[in-house]
Amino acid sequence: MCIFLLSDICIGQVVCPGTYGGHLQGITTDNTNIYWSFTTSLVKTDTKGNLLVETSVPNHHGDITFHDGKIYVAVNLGKFNKEKGFAKSWVYVYDSKKLNLISKYNIPDVVHGAGGIEYHKNHFFVVGGLPKGHKANYVYEYDKNFKFIKKYTIKSGYTLKGIQTICFSQGYWWFGCYGKPPELLKTDDSFKLLGKYNFDCALGIAGFSGDTILIGRKLGKERHRGQVLPAKIDQTKGIPCIQCQNPPKPNKR
Repeated sequence: MCIFLLSDICIGQVVCPGTYGGHLQGITTDNTNIYWSFTTSLVKTDTKGNLLVETSVPNHHGDITFHDGKIYVAVNLGKFNKEKGFAKSWVYVYDSKKLNLISKYNIPDVVHGAGGIEYHKNHFFVVGGLPKGHKANYVYEYDKNFKFIKKYTIKSGYTLKGIQTICFSQGYWWFGCYGKPPELLKTDDSFKLLGKYNFDCALGIAGFSGDTILIGRKLGKERHRGQVLPAKIDQTKGIPCIQCQNPPKPNKR
């Protein structure tokens, strides 16, 4: 089912070929290609799911974002969901053509483990883990050189292992969280909580073009495969609504 046209690009369901050593952590797009983070692998495909580049990366690569020809990944080389002193939070930067590592930045302010990243208004915003007992989530703002600017609090209550994915699209912040069922947080531009919903985008959420949002999901019961589904905001409910109802068979590699 064809959902959205951008030049000669048709976005319906996109299946990432192959099986990976870790589950899907996040997705991003340059509106021509899709980039996937699978914990220990970064993958680049076109919008039809054809494999373009694959590279192995250190554990744990989390959610990702695209900006100015580069891929930025929230990375934690330590432990998640602990109090200060156990995480080793970084941002790794890759060129978007070949996924070669360009640089990396230490971001120790993200004390519970860096797990997600987004670029918005010339700054980067990072989210991550959350120890049990905390009643709010946190967002960390950085400039383009990853100099720490500010820590924000989202009055969301506790969410399982904090925030996994982050996206700014159509005037709102969207945060994907684990849970049974998974949860979606929606805030305004200043991180005031507007809603908390039972909707799964904990494995990836990214703005596309126009009013389309891409949602990352695992593929069936196979934990270490991934897919992207197109969604549009349901104006009545105020949350994304999956548009692809008749997915094609998975690509095998």
